[in-house]
Parts: sequence; structure tokens; C-alpha cells
Amino acid sequence: MSTLLTVLLVLTSLILILLVLLHKGRGGGLSDMFGGGVSSSLGGSSIAERNLDRFTVGIGVIWFACVIALGLLLAYQN
Repeated sequence: MSTLLTVLLVLTSLILILLVLLHKGRGGGLSDMFGGGVSSSLGGSSIAERNLDRFTVGIGVIWFACVIALGLLLAYQN
């Protein structure tokens, strides 16, 4: 069970990193440094951004649940 949770944690971590990088930059900072300040017409749809937000939150909840479950499993593994 511990191995399954670890694999799921790694997969959701990678997916979460990818999803956060797909989000549109909201102002100055690091997003402008990597080209996030350049506006493009590819991702301007509000429906697509809303779905990306929902998917990111869903993956984040799964990631958080994996962290909690793995911590509890390792703490009470005696």
C-alpha cells in the first residue's frame, strides 16, 4: 500500500507541476521572466481556464490526500 501511495504521489506531483505551469500569468514576477507576460491568442478562452483551474484543484486535492494517507500509514505501520 505504501508503494502504491508513493507512486500516486509522484505522478500527481508531476501532473500538478505541469498544470501550474500551464496557467496564464497574472502580472509581474517570475511569469514575466519566462515569457508569461507575452499575450497570445491560444489560451484566452475563459472556459478553458476555468476547466484548467478545476482540474488543478482536483489534482491538488488528490495530492494532498496522498500526502496525508502516506504520512498516517508510515506513522502507524508498527
